Formats: sequence, structure tokens, C-alpha cells
Amino acid sequence: MEFKSILDLKDNPDREQPRGAFFQDLNLSRVIEQICREWEEDVSSFYSYFPVDKAGEDYRRAVYSDVRQGEVYNALCAFVERMRARQEAIEQKKKLNARVQPVRLQKMAWHIAEVKHYCDALAALDRELSDCTLRSGGLRGFQKYLKEYLALEDFRKLMKAACDIKEGLDAIHLILTYENGRISVADGTVQGSYDGFLKQCFPEVSRQLGSPFGVSANLSDLEMEIMKFVQKQHSKLFQAMADFAGRYREYADETILRFVSEIRYYLSFCRFERKMQEAGCVFCAPGTAGDERMYARGLYDLALACVNTREQRETVSNDMEYREGERFFVLTGPNQGGKTTFARSLGQLVYFAKMGLDVPAAGANVHYFSGILTHFSVEESVETGRGKLKEELVRLSPMMAASSRDSFVVINELFTTAANYDACIMGRRVLEHFAAGQCRGIYVTHLKELAEDGEGIVSLRAMLDEHGRQSFRIARSAAAESASAVNQVNKYGLTYEQLKERLG
Repeated sequence: MEFKSILDLKDNPDREQPRGAFFQDLNLSRVIEQICREWEEDVSSFYSYFPVDKAGEDYRRAVYSDVRQGEVYNALCAFVERMRARQEAIEQKKKLNARVQPVRLQKMAWHIAEVKHYCDALAALDRELSDCTLRSGGLRGFQKYLKEYLALEDFRKLMKAACDIKEGLDAIHLILTYENGRISVADGTVQGSYDGFLKQCFPEVSRQLGSPFGVSANLSDLEMEIMKFVQKQHSKLFQAMADFAGRYREYADETILRFVSEIRYYLSFCRFERKMQEAGCVFCAPGTAGDERMYARGLYDLALACVNTREQRETVSNDMEYREGERFFVLTGPNQGGKTTFARSLGQLVYFAKMGLDVPAAGANVHYFSGILTHFSVEESVETGRGKLKEELVRLSPMMAASSRDSFVVINELFTTAANYDACIMGRRVLEHFAAGQCRGIYVTHLKELAEDGEGIVSLRAMLDEHGRQSFRIARSAAAESASAVNQVNKYGLTYEQLKERLG
């Protein structure tokens, strides 16, 4: 039994590291929050770190391809729900004060229920996965591990003991007789319900009587007394419970429990993806061929799409590709034209590809990148007293000093407070630095000069429609000096004709 993790092929030192700055810059936190809401459980920690290498990313991608299959998804969701029932039994057990003898018996009964849920969940998953076609090394490895674990003599004894005791408890039936202010208890069964008995025997009581045997973690006083009787009448069964609790205090397999936790990563994203698809969003499993061009068709900002689907608004998509020798897009154009949104969509494309999940696009091929680096425009810091330019340089410095080779870089509006001449010089140096490290990425800027020259630089522009309004479409085009000015003139009604009409 060699299987270890459904998430990682190797031990990952980044599991406990804080999230990178790109999480906020790319609005990924908003997407993960939506995933957690759909799953109704906090699974955000699984989305905080990348696999250690491309093999790890491919491992996850293959697992997710299996999980997307309807029968596999349903089997795994049912398994997680059964294991949630086990966890609920654990929580109930924790609430009890075992110093009182009847309550101690109740605590042992919850322990039996906990173990029974565990055994039943594993047995059911084994049956259901046997009817599925699994292709990924991860799920096939777990299936093999599960079969070998279920065949162990220790597990078979655990399951039989839990089943025998549970059957014994379920077989206990009592008759309660109320007469002359006394309640007598005896083994046996009667027809009808306890609540029906109350209505029949006490019809004159104006208020509605209820059973004291409702489902609760704690025993009522009456139940306490009844338990004393039951324990005496079924002493062998309760001794078996005590022996079981002592012998199987720790029984769960750590690899199994790790799988229960980690599989929620795939299931939570799959549920989220299905909800978004129902709302009209498209996803695809990206290709990852490094010897083919990197491209995306119908690429969109997933965080923005989460908002737009709730508000029933359209999300604009764009196409992009890096051709041979191209390393950086330099994106210019009018304000509010969709430049930052497009840059975020590119970063999200790389993020979800690195996570081994489907990407928000109609089709894509995404190269392997060692990491994601982002730098978005910041405001002046009141706490430090530094101006905006210094704040940007302070954050940029460690990015450029770090080992950033083969990273994907997203830079948004750097050096806006510097003179154009200085900003152009600094901007070129930033682009040259990352290009020299075999990085790829996008630089959003108001400086058209950055898009005019440079090896591997591609000029993109946020386009206006025929009326001079933002179209939110991004296209390969030379930077235009007047694009922003024309947009502002149209936006505020300052064209020659409009001014002439007003002043005339």
C-alpha cells in the first residue's frame, strides 16, 4: 500500500506558506470564497499553494478529469456525506460528560455509531468505484489502497465488531407502562408510537404532550433511569461495548482520513464549475504542451463572472496567444476599457492551469510556469508615509530580486506618478529583467512608448467601438496616443460638434 495523497505526488513545503500577493491582485480570493459558499464548507486552504512541479500539476489534472465524470463525482460526494455523519457522531460524543454511568454508556454508543459510519462509508465507496472507469494514477492508486485496506484482518474485525454491537443495540425494544404514578419498564414491543400512546391515554390534557425520547446528545432524567434497567438486562452487550471502546479508541487510518479531507478540493471546484456552467459560463481542460503556442479562446475574468452571474450581466471574453518569440504583452488603451480585467483573466488562466483544474475559457493551451508574480498599482501608505512611487518600488524590489525564472508576470499601471521619461526607462528595465529570466506576462500601462519596441514585446490595445465607447475588447494593435483622450472627450460630451451646439 504505497498511496499517500490525492493532491500531491511529493511532500510540499509550500502547504503552510501564506498566500502570495497575486491572490489579492487577481481577485482569486473572491473566487475561492464563492467556491466555499457553494460547497458549504471552508476549503480555502487547498487553493493556497501550487504543486511542486509540472508532474504534480499533471497528476492533479488527471484526477480532476476523473472526478468530473458523473458517476465518480456522485460516488465521492456520497462518500464525503457519509464521513460527515461520522464527524457528527464525533461531535456528539465530545459533548457528553462521561463521569455519569448512563452517559458513559451513551458516549460508547456514539463511538459505535462513529466507527460504523466509517466502515460503511469505506465499503460503499469501494463498491461504487468498482463500477466506475478510472484513468488517473491518483484515483486508481487510492482505489488499490482502499481494497487492500478493506481486506486487512484488523479492519474486518473492526467492522464485524461494530456491526454486531450496533445490531444488538437496535434489537433492544422496551415497553413502558404508566400506572398509579409509577412507570414500569420491560423488554418487548408494542404497536404504534409513543406520541400516539400519550394522545390516547391522556386525551383530557389540554396541552400537547410530547415524547421525552427525542433525538438529543444528552439523556433526560427518565432516560437515565431507563438506561440503568437496560444495562442490567443486557449486561453482556454493554460489556462488549466497553471492550470495543477500549480496544478501538484509535482506529481510523491516517491515509484514508487524508483522502477524505483532500478530495473535497476537487469536489468543491467541480460543484462550483457546474453552477457557473448552468449560468452560461464556459470552462475547458487546458492543454499543457510546451512545444505548442500558448493561447486561450473565450478567456474571461472568473471573479467578475461570479458577480455578473448573480446580477445577470454579461461577461465579455477575449482571445489571446503568444506566438513564437513573444514574451510580454504591453497593453494600452482608454481608462475603464477592460485592461485590468484582461490582465487578471490571464493571471487566473495560469493559476487554474497550475492548480490542475479547468480554466475559464472555451479552449486553451497553457505552458508550465514556476510561479505567478503580480504587481498592481497601490495608493500612498498613510502608515509608512511613503509616496505612491516609493510604495511601488518597495514591493517591486523583492519580486525582481527573487528567483523568478520561468514565472508568469502580471504588472498593472506602474510608475504613474513618475515623469513619462523616467517611467519609460524604469518600465523598460522591468520588462527586460523578466524577459531575461524567460518569464512571460503582461504589462498594463498608459505609456505607449513601452509597446513600440523591445524584443518579444507585443502591443495590445483596449479597443473602442464605432461610437468611441469602450468595447472591452482587447486586440493586437499599435498603441494610440489619442485613444484615452478621444474616449474622455466622447464620455463627457466635448467633441467639436457637441461644443459648437452648446455654445451656438
